[in-house]
Amino acid sequence: MKSEDIPFVGGPLDGRSLPVLVTATGNPPKVYKVPVPDPDGGPDTVLVYVREPVPDGRAVRLVQKWRYAFAPDGKVERSVKWPWTKKTEPTETTEKPQDPA
Repeated sequence: MKSEDIPFVGGPLDGRSLPVLVTATGNPPKVYKVPVPDPDGGPDTVLVYVREPVPDGRAVRLVQKWRYAFAPDGKVERSVKWPWTKKTEPTETTEKPQDPA
């Protein structure tokens, strides 16, 4: 397996570069989770980093370099975005007033 040094931005790993295994296409995983053990023996804390392209000033081109940005809330949107699906928004339900009869 091939690995690359990927820089981390934000959070406790800010400014560090760690070797990350890349896929067959040469891209690192979209989400990188770092488990941090609790010194008191409690449950581990998981730091979540999300892959983003490194800005290089060019308008249109394939992404050559990646970095990981810290997700402080730990939530990552993991849904497939198909071009033919519409985003469904919750509709307000209006109740009809009941007849007093």
